[in-house]
Amino acid sequence: MIKDEYAMKAETWFGLNKPGKKIGEVDAVVFGIPYDGGVSYRGGAAKAPQTLRENTDHATPCDERLDFFKEFSVVDAGDFKGEDRDKVFAEVQSFVQKLVEAGQRFTMIGGDHSVTIPVERGINEALDEPFGIIHIDAHMDLSYELEGDPLSHGSTEQRALELSNVGSTDNLYFIGIRSIEPDEFEFSRSHDIHVKTSWDCYHEGIEAVADDCIARMKKFSKVYLTFDIDALDPAYAGGTGTPQFGGLTSRMAMTLIQKLFSQLNIIGFDVVEIAPSLDDSLASMYAGRKLITEGWSIWADQMGKLVRF
Repeated sequence: MIKDEYAMKAETWFGLNKPGKKIGEVDAVVFGIPYDGGVSYRGGAAKAPQTLRENTDHATPCDERLDFFKEFSVVDAGDFKGEDRDKVFAEVQSFVQKLVEAGQRFTMIGGDHSVTIPVERGINEALDEPFGIIHIDAHMDLSYELEGDPLSHGSTEQRALELSNVGSTDNLYFIGIRSIEPDEFEFSRSHDIHVKTSWDCYHEGIEAVADDCIARMKKFSKVYLTFDIDALDPAYAGGTGTPQFGGLTSRMAMTLIQKLFSQLNIIGFDVVEIAPSLDDSLASMYAGRKLITEGWSIWADQMGKLVRF
């Protein structure tokens, strides 16, 4: 793993970073996978981990309710980098397996959505029980392959279905979907998929969607959440490789994170597909940063490390 200067600074991640600390000595581990070789359209997500780090030292550990969690601690483990994708993915899988076996919560910063594949594989290797996956995205990423690549950003959850502790679409829950590939459409006709489209989120209400997700996922003692920033409408996060009109609002996204984290045991989560070079305002980066802040604040509250306003 490679650590840049920001990963080594205590000021990074809202001043919560504890350089030198080890797994088990902090409340959460954060790491990056700056890889975007699995995209089928526009790249740029490889720059997200660095850009996020560079823009966290002036922000405070405060959620939107103005509650502080400055006692919450993280360690930035750095980035997984390399020219050999198989080698990098194997290293990520092994690292995540160790985190989960140690009971260590974690946050991964992508990269395109293909980098979630080794993370979910690592979780699978660490557990001897089924786990749930919440996939918040404009796309289901259930293609067998895209452009001949079975490890593409459009195949993330199809690869998850091959895992021994997933195996069934009943372990998956999709939110915000509004685009589908031909093979995904055929797959959905022969499988029972728990999916709430962006249309559903608008017409049913985001709280009802969150409640349904919680009801279906609560049977799993451990849940992983993956958030593709293109789940948001491009008006809120245009800096992403495959934007889709008609997405979630920022309010919807915040409500989802707050309800899901509060009522499910989210052992880890990621934010992927932020492409800073595609958005001069860095709106997508700031959206991702806020989602991380809200998730950490709830973890801090569960640990008794949140101070109410």
